Formats: sequence, C-alpha cells, structure tokens
Amino acid sequence: MSDNGKRGKVLVIGGGITGVSAAIEASEAGCEVILVEKEAYLGGRVVRMNQYFPKLCPPSCGLEINFRTIRTSPSITVLTQSEVEKISGGPGQYRATIRRQPRGVNNKCTACGACVEACPVERADKFNYEMGTTKAIYLPFQMAHPQQYVIDFDACEGPECGKCLPVCPYDAIDLEMQGQVVEEEVQSVIWATGWEPYDATQIENLGFGTHKNVVTNVMMERLASDGGPTKGKILRPSDNKEIESIAFVQCAGSRDENYLEHCSGVCCMGSLKQTRYVRDQYPDAEIFVFYIDIRSPGRLEDFYQAVQEDEKVTFVKGKVAKITEDAASGNLVVEAEDALSGQLATQAVEMVVLATGIVPTEAPVTLELDVELQRDSHGFLTNDQPVAGLLAAGCAKRPVEVAACVRDATGTALKALQTCVERHGG
Repeated sequence: MSDNGKRGKVLVIGGGITGVSAAIEASEAGCEVILVEKEAYLGGRVVRMNQYFPKLCPPSCGLEINFRTIRTSPSITVLTQSEVEKISGGPGQYRATIRRQPRGVNNKCTACGACVEACPVERADKFNYEMGTTKAIYLPFQMAHPQQYVIDFDACEGPECGKCLPVCPYDAIDLEMQGQVVEEEVQSVIWATGWEPYDATQIENLGFGTHKNVVTNVMMERLASDGGPTKGKILRPSDNKEIESIAFVQCAGSRDENYLEHCSGVCCMGSLKQTRYVRDQYPDAEIFVFYIDIRSPGRLEDFYQAVQEDEKVTFVKGKVAKITEDAASGNLVVEAEDALSGQLATQAVEMVVLATGIVPTEAPVTLELDVELQRDSHGFLTNDQPVAGLLAAGCAKRPVEVAACVRDATGTALKALQTCVERHGG
C-alpha cells in the first residue's frame, strides 16, 4: 500500500445508482474516489422513479443509506454539475480534466426555501420531464443530495433581478459564481454514464408530441410519484381528468429495425409495475397491455402472473401500428394486429403509456490516448476496452434493472481496484 494508506485513485463518471455503488465499493476497498455527475444531484434515473424492483419501494429507501455513506466518507469527493472533458496519460497514470458549472448557491444553504418564494422567474422542470415548472432557483427534488438549492442560469435574470439575495438569511446565494476546471490524476476510470429514454418523437405513428394524452414510461413514473407534477395522482395530461381506461404499448420503437433493434429488457416489467400504480388509484379502470413478448425473468414471473389475474387487465399480443386521437374528447384509439386471433384489434382509451427503450447516455469525453472506447452495435460500451483501467458498468454496458446495476458496480469496482494496486502499489 502507498505512503498515504490508499490504494490509488478511481474516477467514476456518472452519479446514478451504478456510479454511487461503484464509488462506495471502491472507497471501502481503500481507494480514493472522484465521483463526477453532470446534474446538480446524485441518483440518476433511479431517483426519478416512483418505485423500483425488486422490492417496489421508493428510491429513497435504498439511496438514503448510500447518500449518508458518501456524506461521511473521507475518501469520496463528489463533483456535481460537472463533466469530464478530457482524459490523457496512460494506464495507471490517467489525467482527467473536469469542468464544473457554477451552482449559484454555496454550502451555507440550509434548503429553507425562502429564495424560491422571492424568485419571479419560472423554468421548465426537467426533473419531471417538463410536465411542470419550477422557479429559476430550485431544489431538484425533496430528497436531493446534496440537499442544496441550485440556480438555472439559463433562466435566471442574474444580478439585474437579485430578488433572492436579500431574503436569504445565510448569505448562501452567489449570482456571480464562476465555474472551475479541475485536474485529477487517477489510476482507473469507471464509465457509469447510465441511460436515456429513446426519443419517442421519432416514432411518428405512435403520436407522442402530437397527442397530449400519449406519455412515456418515464413520465408515468413521475405522474405516480408524490414529488411529481400532479403530486402522485395519475391524471390525464390534456385536462387533468381522472382516467377510466389506459393502454400500455410495449416495445415502442424497440426491436424495430427502423428505430432500436435491441430489446431493452426492463420495459415489460416496468409497464406491469405501472399497471399496479393505476389499479391502486383506480380500482375500476380498464387496462390494456399491447405486447410482442412479455419478458419477466426469474423471480419476476410471479409478479407477471399476479397482474394476469387482474380481471380488468387485458393483454393483447400484437405490435401497435398506429395511435389516433379524437380531437374533441382527447381520447385515443390504439390499433394493432392481434397475433393470436389474426384480427385487427382497435381499442379506445383515455390515455396511452409508451414503453420506450433504453439507449446509452453519450458522455462527450475526449480521449487523448490514441484509442477509442469500444462499443457494440447498439452503442453500449463493451467489457473489453483497449487499455487497462478503462471500465464500464451498469446501463453504460447494457440495459439492466437496478439490482443488476448494483451487482455490476461491485464487480467493476473490484477491477478498478486491481488496476490501482498494480499501478499504485498495495
């Protein structure tokens, strides 16, 4: 082990569940960790879920312990609102250039909220997929880590407004805060850059973006969440009406040579979970699930069977060809060929949820290493990278559920540790 008692330093790019798990595992194995996250908070896509498998509990249930570990660990440095711009050097001696954007709020913030009441500017709420608004100064969500407000400088009017300054009793707001460039020497780099939902506006026949009552699966998570735009009540977007019927459309763009050829693996179970959200709020609602195949591996088969037993859930095996809208009522008609009967199936519903697929998040890192990161035909990073110490984990490699991300993060942290020991001593 080196003179400072540490087994080298690991850079983790991405502060979602995979990145957080990898950072904690590497730190507990004796490494220093730099955890870089482009958003103003940790937790990634998981904190934007209402519930997640396998326990169907809210994200705070598992992440709260991780956040506490990170807060109290002397070995983990968290850089939010930051992106890795460049990596140079070589195996075991990488040099990372990290650009930090100004938060506009310093560590004196107690999250009292007085600034929000004073702020006159509204901006689209990106955390809730722009289904609502926040003020230009905002807390990303109730359990955000760090528990600290942030200013959207694209919306903020700056010192010319300054109405938040006199109401802050802690002198926590700095409207002229500047960004920083940080340089770090590390032995290993873990890409935990996660995933993005496929852009549903590209799927013209399914009506997202033109029919107000067609939403995506990630938007449905926010509609069902207490911290969402409707405070957890699932309401139809066009008129805030309580719903009596809803359709879930599987493989929205997935397993389709025109859009995404791969299966995203977790979408089926996500939609089955969301049928429970609807049933809990609307005991008499009619629910329709249009699918190609239902993929419920292992222990999740029992959950699928339980949903099948719901007499008001109808499964239609067929890929949806078209969704049309009745302009007067806002109701929707879903059309698909029923593969079991060979007949055209048409179903009128009040709302549709598209199970859009998972695509890897692009991390615009310049590699000055005379190599390129290796990706598969779908754009995900592969296990075998061209130089030692460059590693990928979780959904950066393939679409997987939360529990699998955590397991993969642990294994990847071990690989990072091995590189650190080889290059740094241990």
